[in-house]
Amino acid sequence: MSSITTNNHSLTESATAHIAAILRHAFLHDAQQAALLISDYRCELTCILTEAYRRNLPQAAVLHFDQLAPQQVLDHILALPAGAMVVLVQSTHFRLEAYRLRVELFKRGLKVIEHPHLERMLPDEISTYVESLAYDPDYYRNTGKGLKKLIDCARSGIVDSGNGAQLFFDGGFEQARLNVGDYSGMQNVGGQFPIGEVFTEAADLEKVHGRVNIFIFGDTNFRINEPETPITLIVESGKVTGTENSTPEFDTVLENIRRDEGGIVWVRELGFGLNRAFSAERRVRDIGTYERMCGIHLSLGAKHGSYGKPHIKRGEGRYHIDVFAITGQVWLDQNNVFQNGAWQLPSESGLSEAVLSTEG
Repeated sequence: MSSITTNNHSLTESATAHIAAILRHAFLHDAQQAALLISDYRCELTCILTEAYRRNLPQAAVLHFDQLAPQQVLDHILALPAGAMVVLVQSTHFRLEAYRLRVELFKRGLKVIEHPHLERMLPDEISTYVESLAYDPDYYRNTGKGLKKLIDCARSGIVDSGNGAQLFFDGGFEQARLNVGDYSGMQNVGGQFPIGEVFTEAADLEKVHGRVNIFIFGDTNFRINEPETPITLIVESGKVTGTENSTPEFDTVLENIRRDEGGIVWVRELGFGLNRAFSAERRVRDIGTYERMCGIHLSLGAKHGSYGKPHIKRGEGRYHIDVFAITGQVWLDQNNVFQNGAWQLPSESGLSEAVLSTEG
């Protein structure tokens, strides 16, 4: 196993503390319970996280993914009792031939913590990634559940991204889903980390309209792309019908979607990112990680695994491209739930009305 250098000592200490909180609060898992740690050690961040998990799970078996055949890995998994923990620390994304690994683990009643695509993080982004693992159960659960309550009751919403750009959601939303580290009552326990998101979409996609300024979009390599000037999306009847200040790279994204999805670019997911380690200024390159950024993101394309529509079956479509709105204010009915870079819950929700700032 690659060793942790002196320069990474403080990062390892921080990761160890954050992971201890995740295991204790989100998974109710202690060091005496069965666990399996699978890592590939191909990059600096995988080594830091692997060492942090080893310290928290000293009884866990540790597998070097690159040194084992797929069947050997599966044999270790098959030997685990239901309720055991499996941690996947991946520079890329583990494949076991025909198996969809996380799905297979959940089918066996195992708890799962997955850290994929770690090699996409640049060296100067490692500390931000480690910070994003900090788990504050009161913040995540209270803010997440408070937003879900407002979303599920709301008849309308507005994302105000400045300079007169407002995106309107008329007709209410789908029931919001939580990714806040609270798995009580859920069939599957765990998922991809870091966490921190509440997501939904318009109940009727064609009732989304207006304009929204985006400062980051996911490129064709699943990395963040920052245009020199924010791009304005023009949305009519739930579809992107035009842009202002677009770039060749973003034009390619739209062209790909239109080519493969009948000439239409749907606006689907409305994501409320909660992770205070990520902001418009503090980023990581991997789009799947940065998706938790404190603010609003949307998805472009017909694909969404959580919601079906009469004209789009669940999981149908080829594209789910995340784009990140300049988040000035967010309105759910008469409630302004985002101001000054922070989620703010109204007092009538029964939760704290204090501003939950991105400073933590």
